[in-house]
Amino acid sequence: MQIVLTLSLAAAAIGSGLVAGIFFAFSTFIMTAFSRIPAEQGIAAMNSINATIVRSPFMGLFVPTAILCIVIAVLAVIDWRGGASVLMLAGATLYIVASFLSTIIFNVPMNDALDKVSGSGAEAVQLWTTYLKDWTWWNHVRTIASLLASVAFVRALMIV
Repeated sequence: MQIVLTLSLAAAAIGSGLVAGIFFAFSTFIMTAFSRIPAEQGIAAMNSINATIVRSPFMGLFVPTAILCIVIAVLAVIDWRGGASVLMLAGATLYIVASFLSTIIFNVPMNDALDKVSGSGAEAVQLWTTYLKDWTWWNHVRTIASLLASVAFVRALMIV
């Protein structure tokens, strides 16, 4: 069981760290760049990203990392290791709730709403303005949660 735990923690640390990096790019410069172009172009660019990402290698990282977090949480409870198990549960919870589920609950519905508008009319501009603020805020949450999950998994690896 030790090898399964070690490999799971290492993979989850890498997976959540890579996801944090992708989210970080959106939080720090991609969305800012999109806010500087006309709404019609920003909407088109974001819709293109949203259509592309669901068929990209990102999904092969994002979803399996969530599944791995469930495995880690189960292992933490089945073979309680004190502080290491606390870190394992913290990392798994951060990733599953604040990164994975927040994506499904907040970011994806905003993406779906954005996909329904086009053009540069007042409705599109208003939606885009709100989208930029709200989507980016939730992306900050996902970024921080994924990074903290990675840190928790690394720290757990150091003490298991």
